[in-house]
Amino acid sequence: MTPRRMLLLLPAALPMAARAQRRETPLAEPRPSMDQPRRIVVSLSEREPERAHAVFSNLINIQAFYGQDLVEILLVAYGPGVRHLIAAESQVAERVASLQAYDVGFVACGATLDSLGLGPEALLPGVEVVQNGLPEIVERTLMGWVHLRP
Repeated sequence: MTPRRMLLLLPAALPMAARAQRRETPLAEPRPSMDQPRRIVVSLSEREPERAHAVFSNLINIQAFYGQDLVEILLVAYGPGVRHLIAAESQVAERVASLQAYDVGFVACGATLDSLGLGPEALLPGVEVVQNGLPEIVERTLMGWVHLRP
């Protein structure tokens, strides 16, 4: 290959090479530890199963980044999102159980359950109920949790 031809191909190769290199995400102080894990509360208010799967994939990615022992994740479902946690309706029950096995917590909004005429017994196993989902997120945030709405 001639030097001129190599120069013509070089710009086309640069974007691929740049994509292959990733910058390491710096960790803020204090760094997460078993005694002080990152605490993340995640919202889920949409009813579509595809949306729940996307949020669950984000949870997996977060836990993979930090490591299971260095992050505490709580998903708060409210409004239409609660339907993912209702045993008789959930299309994502297996994913919920799988994430619970990796210590991801799930909380359902009690106000939403009340509006549906349902009690805690209607939920998937291991799902907790709080009085109201949005204030739960507010209070967790004020306690230092990071709120994500992926």
